[in-house]
Amino acid sequence: MEISSGNIENISRAARVINGGGIVAFPTETVYGLGADALNPLAVSRIFEAKGRPYFDPLIVHIADISWLERLSFEVPPQAMVLARRFWPGPLTLVLKKTGMVPDIVTAGLDTVGIRMPSHPVALDLIRECGTPVAAPSANPFGYISPTSARHVLAQMGDRVDMILDGGECSVGVESTIIRIDGSGVPVLLRPGGTEPERIAEIAGPLATRTGSGTAPESPGQLPYHYSPVTPVRVVDDFSGLDISDKRAGYVYFMRKGDDTGTGRIAFLSRQGDMREAAANLFSVLHRLDALGLSVIYAEKVPLQGLGVAIMDRLARASKRGRESVEGAGHEG
Repeated sequence: MEISSGNIENISRAARVINGGGIVAFPTETVYGLGADALNPLAVSRIFEAKGRPYFDPLIVHIADISWLERLSFEVPPQAMVLARRFWPGPLTLVLKKTGMVPDIVTAGLDTVGIRMPSHPVALDLIRECGTPVAAPSANPFGYISPTSARHVLAQMGDRVDMILDGGECSVGVESTIIRIDGSGVPVLLRPGGTEPERIAEIAGPLATRTGSGTAPESPGQLPYHYSPVTPVRVVDDFSGLDISDKRAGYVYFMRKGDDTGTGRIAFLSRQGDMREAAANLFSVLHRLDALGLSVIYAEKVPLQGLGVAIMDRLARASKRGRESVEGAGHEG
C-alpha cells in the first residue's frame, strides 16, 4: 500500500474507489477517517471488517453540503440548524433522527444518525466528488490510537484499505464533539471533542452530558476504553514521586519544561500550555511513545477547560485499557 498525495487527480481516483464500494483513508481536520459510501450497506460493512469494529458502535456520516442534513435526518430542530450554520464546516457532529435513506448498519440499528461537515479541503473535495455522503470512523484498528497523519494510517491499517490520501498533519487532532438535540430541545453532549462545549453552550444553552459507559453506545467514542496505545497508560496529577530516570517508562507533559525539547521518552503536548496545540499533538505523541516498546506511559492531567475536556476524555479511556492489560493477565512490556 502506498500513500497518495491529496491532489485533484488522486481525489478523483479515491472518489471512484468509494463509488465502486471500496474504502479510502482520507484526512480531516480532526483525525484521518476511513471512508465508504454511506448509502451502500455492503461498502459500509467493509469499514467494520477492516477496523475490527463491533457492529453495535455507530458511524458518523460526513457531508460536504448542508442540504444533505434534511435528506439524511427526519427532522432538524431549530437549535441543530443554528449549530450547523455556526460550526460547520468543523469538528462538530449532530445526532438527529434518521430517514430511511440511511442504512441501519451505519447507525447500529439506532433511529438516529450522526452527521458532520469536515473542514479539511481534501475531505470536502472528496465528498463532493463522490456525490454521496461518506461514512467514516477513524482510520485505525478499533480501540487503538486515532491517526493524525497518513503514515499513522499506513502503519496501523496497511493493506486493509484500498487507498490512503495524504493531507498532512491534522490541525485539530482529536475527534469531533458530538451533540444530540431531541424533542426536549436540550442539547446533550455525547462526546467531547474538537469544538469546545463552552462555545456550543453560548449558542444552544447549557449542555446535559451523557458520554456513556455501557456496551450499547449512542454515538462513537462512548465505550469504556478507546483511543489506546498498546503500552499501558497511567494518568497522574503530576510526576512528583515518579522515577523519571526509569528507562522503561515514558512521560507526557502538558507543557514544555525549560529548554527540554521532548526527545526520547519525554514528550510535551504544548510549548506554553496552549490547549489547541496540546489537542493537535496528543495522538501523535502517543503513537511515538508507543513505538518505543516501553512498559508504561505516564500522562500528566491537563486543565478541564476548553479542549482540555476532550484531551482528558481520551486519556481516561486510554488508561482503562492499560489497567486491564496490567491488572489482568500480567504485564506484557
